[in-house]
Amino acid sequence: MISYLAMGVVLGLSAGFAPGPLMTLVVSETLQHNTRSGIKVALAPLVTDLPIVLFSLLILAKLAEFQVVLGIISLGGAVFLLLLGWQSLRVKTIELCIEQKASQSLLKGVLANFLSPHPYLFWISVGGPMMIRATQIRLSAGVVFICGFYLCLIGAKIFLAILVGQSKSFLSGACYPRIIRSLGILLILLAGLLFYDGLKLLQFY
Repeated sequence: MISYLAMGVVLGLSAGFAPGPLMTLVVSETLQHNTRSGIKVALAPLVTDLPIVLFSLLILAKLAEFQVVLGIISLGGAVFLLLLGWQSLRVKTIELCIEQKASQSLLKGVLANFLSPHPYLFWISVGGPMMIRATQIRLSAGVVFICGFYLCLIGAKIFLAILVGQSKSFLSGACYPRIIRSLGILLILLAGLLFYDGLKLLQFY
């Protein structure tokens, strides 16, 4: 159970700190308006992700008896995490073009997250398979995985909004790229774990 909590924490922090549409919106809303606006954007996954998670788990549950298909999905998840890890290792600084607009922070965050392909790709190829394996071991393992993931995902984005609100130079400093690169290494390690699971489901050994 602890291992699934650790996986949820690593994946949540990686998704929370990684550059992307939602993170960019968190920062831009903070800079345009205030920290509170950035925090509203950070809370968007609480609104958008439930149907995405349920849809992904429903699909995977129907495929539970088809180990070859699940093996291919696991391999796809490994490639997805590997790409995310590689992108994280290459992060330097973030430059944002800020335009002054009226604040509708939560709505913007909901639309940005719901229309982004990343949550769908993540839950079908990575999060969903991990949730199913966790609940097969113990229901509480699945609960701690998803709780760890969302606490860290949303917590990381709230942390970014607060930091940027207090110091606009945070993203251009040395600390942010180091955080992202460290999480990138952990993502690559998790990609190796998914690759191992995929080969096992395909009965390569």
